Amino acid sequence: MTTMTSTAGETAVRRPTPSSPGAARRARRQGGTILALPALVWYLVFMVGPLVAIFVVAALRWPGMLQPVSFAGFGNGRTVLDDPVFWDAVSNTAIQLVVAVPVMVVCAYMLGYYVAQKPPGHKVIRYLLFIPGLISTPAKAMVFYAALSPDGLVNGGLKAVGLGSLADAWLASPSTALACLIALDIWAGIGFTAVLFAARLGSVPEEIGEAAQLDGAGHWRTMWRIHFPVIRDYVGVVTMLQFLWTLFGSAQHVLLLTQGGPGSSSTTLSFLVYQKAFIAADLGYSQTVGVFLFLTGLVGLLAIRRAFRQNH
Repeated sequence: MTTMTSTAGETAVRRPTPSSPGAARRARRQGGTILALPALVWYLVFMVGPLVAIFVVAALRWPGMLQPVSFAGFGNGRTVLDDPVFWDAVSNTAIQLVVAVPVMVVCAYMLGYYVAQKPPGHKVIRYLLFIPGLISTPAKAMVFYAALSPDGLVNGGLKAVGLGSLADAWLASPSTALACLIALDIWAGIGFTAVLFAARLGSVPEEIGEAAQLDGAGHWRTMWRIHFPVIRDYVGVVTMLQFLWTLFGSAQHVLLLTQGGPGSSSTTLSFLVYQKAFIAADLGYSQTVGVFLFLTGLVGLLAIRRAFRQNH
């Protein structure tokens, strides 16, 4: 809006009047919406779109990419629930999550606390902890294959100390294949997670720890009774990230080391999705397992969020 002002002997002058606060807020909101529009379109196309596609394909009978498609309804669900391999995958995934995630988070937190105390060489330790994160997944798999093969480092070390009777084909044994994969998950994730914890613990005021030590608390009690409650929310976020990585990322380790075997002793849900889609060419079955995997991840995230929430 503008106003007209005039004085004697002068022509009228237009002076702009300031906009109202409400109009300014609306203008800012409209500008923010326009700037966010490309990101919103990207999210809808590449995030929501594939998620919807999972549920659509799960309701189809689709025996391969170039094969005719028909509607299956809940038929794929009944097929999956009647398949013993699926239940083996559920059991293996549950064991993997229950063992790998707590061990990784607890050990990483303790290691991160140690690094946050700035011991001698703590900067070098931070770099060393990053090494597993800098190695590609195939390279990590090759390291574990070299260590756990029948003629590998583990069996060689056991024979060298007189424990040759304990030697085993670790990756080819139904009783140890899954444990080897869990060990790889922990080794691959613990260092990077420890660095994240060390960075967060480094932002906690030093006065808190010093006051606890003056009151007679040792490092163990300070770590769990003082520092842990302060960064409880952050621990929850890291736990959710590791839960998702273990749940959805285990397929690559299984593919490179055991192929889900022997039998189905190391088959996980994420590997079963890959196996049925790209090897068995049963896309409907594959995405039905994908739906179950998605729901498992969603429930797990909600449970972890509630467990680590500060106020229940």
